[in-house]
Amino acid sequence: MPENRRPPAKASARGGGSSRTKRPPAREKRHWLRWLIIIVLILIGLGIGVFILLLARTTVPSPNEVVTREATIVYWADGQNEIGRLGESTRRSVDLATLPLPVQQAVLSAEDRDFYEHGGISPVGIVRSLWNNVTGGSTQGGSTITQQYAKNAFLTQERSWERKIREVLLATKLETLVSKDEILENYLNTIYFGRGADGIEAASIAYFGVPASALTVEQGAVLAAVIKSPSDMAEEDGLSRLRGRWEYVLDGMVERGWITQRERDRAEFPEILEAKAKNRLGGQTGFLLSMVESELIALGFDETEIQRGGLRITSTFDRKAQRGAQTAVRKAGPTSGTEGLRIGLASVRPGTGEIVAIYGGTDFITDQINNATRQFAQAGSTFKPFALTAGVEQGLPLSSIWNGDSPATVNGYTFSNYGDRSYGPVTLLQATEDSINSAYVEMEADVGVEEVADAAVRAGIPADTPGMDLDALDLTFVLGTASPSAVNMANSYATFAAEGTRAATYVVTRVVGPNDGLLYEATPTTQSVFEPDVANTVTYALNRVVKNGTGTTARALGRPAAAKTGTTDDNKSAWFVGYTPQLATAVFMAKEDAKGMPISMAGTGGLTTVTGGSFPAAIWTLFMERALEGQPVEDFPEPPDGTAIPDNCPTSISSEDEEVPAGCPTPEVIPEFTNEITDEFASPTPTDEFGAPVDPTAVPTQEPVTPEPSLSQSPDVSVFEPAPAPDGSDVFAPEPTNEAGAR
Repeated sequence: MPENRRPPAKASARGGGSSRTKRPPAREKRHWLRWLIIIVLILIGLGIGVFILLLARTTVPSPNEVVTREATIVYWADGQNEIGRLGESTRRSVDLATLPLPVQQAVLSAEDRDFYEHGGISPVGIVRSLWNNVTGGSTQGGSTITQQYAKNAFLTQERSWERKIREVLLATKLETLVSKDEILENYLNTIYFGRGADGIEAASIAYFGVPASALTVEQGAVLAAVIKSPSDMAEEDGLSRLRGRWEYVLDGMVERGWITQRERDRAEFPEILEAKAKNRLGGQTGFLLSMVESELIALGFDETEIQRGGLRITSTFDRKAQRGAQTAVRKAGPTSGTEGLRIGLASVRPGTGEIVAIYGGTDFITDQINNATRQFAQAGSTFKPFALTAGVEQGLPLSSIWNGDSPATVNGYTFSNYGDRSYGPVTLLQATEDSINSAYVEMEADVGVEEVADAAVRAGIPADTPGMDLDALDLTFVLGTASPSAVNMANSYATFAAEGTRAATYVVTRVVGPNDGLLYEATPTTQSVFEPDVANTVTYALNRVVKNGTGTTARALGRPAAAKTGTTDDNKSAWFVGYTPQLATAVFMAKEDAKGMPISMAGTGGLTTVTGGSFPAAIWTLFMERALEGQPVEDFPEPPDGTAIPDNCPTSISSEDEEVPAGCPTPEVIPEFTNEITDEFASPTPTDEFGAPVDPTAVPTQEPVTPEPSLSQSPDVSVFEPAPAPDGSDVFAPEPTNEAGAR
């Protein structure tokens, strides 16, 4: 055998003859790893391809209704302070540029510190979120601000894989279409902060009472901290948890270099306002807002636009005056025997028709009937100035003499004065001061009921007022059988204050759209309905009512005022209506039973009879004092020459030779009564229109209007002594009137 011949191969252990050798283990491992990498890359590529395809097919829908809905805000007359909001939303969008930068950074620190670095999603956050989904944890764990905005604005709040995938797609798509600043702005305007506050502007007001543009770093950190769990941290029992989250936010700001450590150390947890009552319409707010909403509808605004259109409305309501109305009713109103009692107040600016303040009732939540606008309480003798106006227009001077006897029968109607007192001949001025029914009914008969009613309508009483049938008028009209609203009465007296110029009332001065476009601006609607001399004569007479007559309670106002009291049949309502040159106000009280039927106010506030000169006059005086505080004292215009009558002018003399004081009208000559007086000078027996004797006690065809009781300290009359206010403050007690009573 040759030496170089190779020896035969060894036999296989299995007896085979194969010459193949086994691959080393290391090479085998590398082989499978390579295939695994290839498969993973293929899957990633497919995933990216599918994601790109889905992203390309993803469209950004219109924001959902929750986000697009923005509150319509109603402001006080100053246009700055908010009365309340129409609709349930509290949202008011603001520009990002108006928010302090530290406030923006506080939100980023709390919710997404890498917001300006990522492309809309955080891979680490997504993995954490998916893991939470598998294990039953929160699905929002790693959501970026872009994802949160996508979910709030375009998706539902359901917890599902499908929604999460759509959230990621939308977030990525948004980042390609919208700037980071716009996303952050939209997010801050849509996120919920608790306390019913949608968006950072509403939250800033709810927690700190300031607009978002005025937030401090500490305040901004509080709002940022609330976002994570508003239902928990927004309540007072969550304050400790809120403080902990607040510190986390500030620490994050230090970490990112947005504030210094020194600023962090000096930061103090800010004072948070107490949470307001859940119901936004409580107290007087609901009455004010409902009046605004009704007027907007009358102006042609759509209800959907009003509720969700983000309108900015400036009202005529004066904040100080409105508070004065509430204070006046609380402090000067009755505190006992008030079941079924309704109090209404309305105040109007003469010459413009702006409704400055109202008192609609105790609480809008428990009773939505607005006592200031409802027409249901008879006006009583507050209608006498309309008869006075008609008389003055026909040339009747205040010095004209009328029959003041009681009872008196005029054209078949029998009337009584308060306490059935007879005054004898009286001037028209005295009849006004002392609210003498018989004299006014006689004067009305002379002037004409139609003319008196026309004067009332021209002054501002609606022609369709309940109880005022213009086609079936009678002599009871002057005694106030009609039932106007407090707004009607205040505006009618404002016509006198404005020297005969009537203005239509309104409560909306300005409406601005969500984009700051002016949609409406009010212009006073005025009309000259009385000559200035006529209106000023009426004002002079009503000013004398305050100085010398049944309205002396109002003298406590300390500035010129003109007013008239009114109390109706069976004491079912009592009014006090008056004005200064700047403001006209009507106050009334009335009582109803459980069925809404009027009943006597006897016993209210401890009084046997509630008159216009009692609680209504006290409420009026205190309200006007508060509403006019800080305003200059203005005098009324002078009446025409020859109108003014000195005080204490005699209405009758015993002979033509008796001297009459200078400036006084010539009184009627009535000889002195003696035991030998003849029937010629005796008090006449009442007769009907045909001259036949009338029994004064007989029931007339028209129920006579019961005169008001006196507030004088006579044995059979209660003195007005209202109970102390609940808070212990002094009640604005009126002065007792003269013997004429308190009409």
